[in-house]
Amino acid sequence: MNSEDWEARLAAAWAGIDGYDESTAGDFRAVIDDLVAELPDGSPIGPFERGSAFDSTGHSDRAVPLYQEALKLGLSGYRGRRAKIQLSSSLRNIGRPEEGVALLTPELDAPTDELDDAVRATLALCLSSLGRDREGLSLALGALAPHLPRYQRSMANYARLLVEPEPEPG
Repeated sequence: MNSEDWEARLAAAWAGIDGYDESTAGDFRAVIDDLVAELPDGSPIGPFERGSAFDSTGHSDRAVPLYQEALKLGLSGYRGRRAKIQLSSSLRNIGRPEEGVALLTPELDAPTDELDDAVRATLALCLSSLGRDREGLSLALGALAPHLPRYQRSMANYARLLVEPEPEPG
């Protein structure tokens, strides 16, 4: 298998997902299944891509065990981080946000990459599902602040103050 060719075909499949609707979502998953069938046995990429296909077609419940399998098989790097974000989101969707918080919280200290804001946004949603809205808002504002054309410092401070204890008077 030529890995560059496979990745290109996978990217093309994902680029076409919006051409599917609820009635043809199974066709999209079949395309992903066909691509996954080309991978070596035991590849963690297979369950990750299959989980992503279920997730993207409205089946978080079926995605969760596939993401978990991918991580158990050693999925790491960029796809591993994506798997943690997507698994956390799916866990939230099926009523298990506390597991999403536990999975994503360590990612706040992971080496930085383009997925940092997605980590924070997903973690904010999980926290909100647990009634921890101030913590979630703090994360969301903290992620947004660097992208603002002005007020970056103010918004970053406001985000921090949402979760820091109030100073004692006097």
